[in-house]
Amino acid sequence: MMTVDEMIRQKNQLRLTYAQIASLSGVPVGTVQKVLGKITSSPRYGTLLALEKVLKPEYDTNILREDEPAFGKQTHRNHALSQISKKPGEYTLDDYYALPDDQRVELIDGVFYDMSAPSTIHQIISLNMSIQIKKFIDKNNGNCMVFIAPCDVQLDMDDKTMVQPDVMIICQKDKIVKKNIFGCPDFIVEVLSSTTRRKDMSLKLVKYENAGVKEYWMVDPDKLKIIVYDFAHDFDVSIYGFEDKVPVGLYDGKLQIDFKPILDEIEFLL
Repeated sequence: MMTVDEMIRQKNQLRLTYAQIASLSGVPVGTVQKVLGKITSSPRYGTLLALEKVLKPEYDTNILREDEPAFGKQTHRNHALSQISKKPGEYTLDDYYALPDDQRVELIDGVFYDMSAPSTIHQIISLNMSIQIKKFIDKNNGNCMVFIAPCDVQLDMDDKTMVQPDVMIICQKDKIVKKNIFGCPDFIVEVLSSTTRRKDMSLKLVKYENAGVKEYWMVDPDKLKIIVYDFAHDFDVSIYGFEDKVPVGLYDGKLQIDFKPILDEIEFLL
């Protein structure tokens, strides 16, 4: 269990407001303010658990994991990784390319993170978003291109990081090579799941901002929320619902992703 001080530090790192944390956790905003403002000395255990789900960091740099550590466990999915005699933080693209083609992982700062197959809801959201984006670009004779996972992105243009965002927009075509994307996308979407939520909300948030991504969306199908980080406009953070049309800052709001038809399509799975 995280301490309140750890939650406060994580809140500040993610730059979330009390209202945003309340929206994501289901805890009333007044209660969030009392707990994270250290106004109440004995918050309820259930309240702390709900806040921890939103604020707990995903990753430990000493393990390979998506939700569970993979080092030291001889499973079918991670067996190939266990044969590489390096410590987390030491892995490179040579190790990444040496893995079997059917083993999906991301390499972040020399650490491997296992990636499970996306759910059907995940697939529907990614596909629908990418279709709406491509239609807008084509209609306006735009030069940018939209890509969906799996597509390798050499985010930092070094040999220590290779990620696979769910949806992305690339506006500089010299970053697009036959093998992968070389450099940071302009716009990235990650669809959250129970196994990637904390990684996407902490580790990747920092990585994408530092790499120069202009806009980062986290789509949460469990809470039916979209969290938008607009790095290009003073790190503006907004939260929307699946009933909304969400403006894309990259296009000054002229492109709006309509989540209502996406909600209609996934509703039978919720």
